[in-house]
Amino acid sequence: MEKSSTPGPRTILIVDDDRLILATLRAGLRQAGFEVLQAETGEEGLRIALQSNPDLAVLDVRMPGMSGIEMAARLREQSAVPFMFFSAYGDIDVARQAAEHGAVGYLVKPIDTPHIIPSIEAALARAAEIKALRRSEADLTAALAAGRETNIATGVVMERHRLSREKAFDTLREYARTHRRKLSEVAADLIQAEETLNAVAACAPSNAPPAKT
Repeated sequence: MEKSSTPGPRTILIVDDDRLILATLRAGLRQAGFEVLQAETGEEGLRIALQSNPDLAVLDVRMPGMSGIEMAARLREQSAVPFMFFSAYGDIDVARQAAEHGAVGYLVKPIDTPHIIPSIEAALARAAEIKALRRSEADLTAALAAGRETNIATGVVMERHRLSREKAFDTLREYARTHRRKLSEVAADLIQAEETLNAVAACAPSNAPPAKT
């Protein structure tokens, strides 16, 4: 579920099995202007994340049951919710795992809430950059695919009607305009029709008599 484009308080999901840390972070983040959701287990956190689509999930690395690392992997598979980790174990291996799983930040306990606000803001900014990059890549991929289909469809029109590429393209574009459709949609339909026609022709008996005119 996409979040509303209407500006408003950003939502942070905190997942930790330590209730004191949950209460401390919740109070500090709310005071900083964030909306806060919380969960004491990875399973509960995953359910809340998928239902509420927060702007950022802050996950404890080590929890009973589903760990923060496991929850992060599930988030990547099932949503676009960005996440960062925090842990009492500030070793290199945990930090490396966080990076490998696509975390946008990493914090080490004990947590001093006023001091982590800049890290939260930096993680949100990083998440926004990644989201914008993915959107640009998706738009580019779609544009390239549409361009390839239009080129193929133009070639089909050229061959069947003995037109120049320019004339064939203009014909496609005029058809799309008069039928109030996107050029890419018309091109895709034409390619599908051509493929279907070729498939039918391939099934025809080789000794079939010529069609009567």
